[in-house]
Amino acid sequence: MKTQRADFTDVRATNLAVVLRHLRVNGPSSRAAIAASTGLNKATVSSLTSDLIDQRLLRETGLTGNRIGRPSTALALDGSAYAAIGLQVTADRLTALAVDYAGEQLLLWHRVFEKGRVSAITALAQRAASRVRQQGRHVLGLTVAVPGFDRFGADLGGVLSGSLRQPDLSVAVANHTGLAAVAELRHGGYPDGTNLAYVTAAAGIEAGLVVDGRLLPDAGRIGRFSLGPAGAPTLEDLAGVGQLVRRVLQGADPESLADLSPAVEQVTAQARAGDTGTLAALDDTGRYLGQGLALVANLVNPEVIALGDHYAALATWLVPAAEAEMARHTESSARLVASALGLHAAALGGAVAHLDRIDTGELPAHPRD
Repeated sequence: MKTQRADFTDVRATNLAVVLRHLRVNGPSSRAAIAASTGLNKATVSSLTSDLIDQRLLRETGLTGNRIGRPSTALALDGSAYAAIGLQVTADRLTALAVDYAGEQLLLWHRVFEKGRVSAITALAQRAASRVRQQGRHVLGLTVAVPGFDRFGADLGGVLSGSLRQPDLSVAVANHTGLAAVAELRHGGYPDGTNLAYVTAAAGIEAGLVVDGRLLPDAGRIGRFSLGPAGAPTLEDLAGVGQLVRRVLQGADPESLADLSPAVEQVTAQARAGDTGTLAALDDTGRYLGQGLALVANLVNPEVIALGDHYAALATWLVPAAEAEMARHTESSARLVASALGLHAAALGGAVAHLDRIDTGELPAHPRD
């Protein structure tokens, strides 16, 4: 009997996931439309959606009209009960972002940060959790996105768990690039099961990799690859954003800048104005980047390679040269796109990593009153 109960639970969780994912991808749908699209029978859909309404994960939104037959009640994801928080740590800034289960952004805060000040991270986490609860949502989890995962990250998780004092709150610390890849996969409009690489230049060139729907645990530090024999320049030396800024903006010292965004904006402005030196530098950077992306394509064969943060801002000029270079070094058909998630993609990924567990059929406990 125990085996039968486990099997039944697994099947039901799978079916719940099918319904939730259908609504996340397709938007409000009637029970009949869900059944027709997913292949589940109408009685099963009715039972599942009833449970999900009770759990405050779905809500009825009114009537939807069809060409034939009577109007039916539409169902949509309900964000009123559950939310999660992502915190993103960079050299000089903390970002806190919270979203509810339906995808509504509840807060987006930026704070000045001095490296190593764990107390600032815990204070922001406490404030964000308190604000989300004040808005009526139960906080399911909080993830801190850090560049790399070292002793600092390991210690931070324990400190945060203790400071938040909520036993059922899941707290995690993870690499920022991997979390950005999670956010890109969820919000980029890709089909389920898409193999994706998210490439960032915020803290060295890294690639977050999602293969068969799962995030590989460690980001690929592709910036360390040498493009040539031993001792040759690395990908970071040739295609890093800092190197591009140094080449284009005479006298600029990227290493002294905690935030490269203003410098990248100036490079972008010069490219739009048609400055020949800037365009040549961008073309060179794109070609070298394409060689690095070809390595990723040959290793994991992603269907999509998304350029994030500063690369996304420069994608208009980087992508053509990078695509041409990729075509020379790989037979992969990976699409190269610019992410639309901006500079806080890792914070978003930290939040949705907790909410994604619901989409697999792992339903949360009922929220507290």
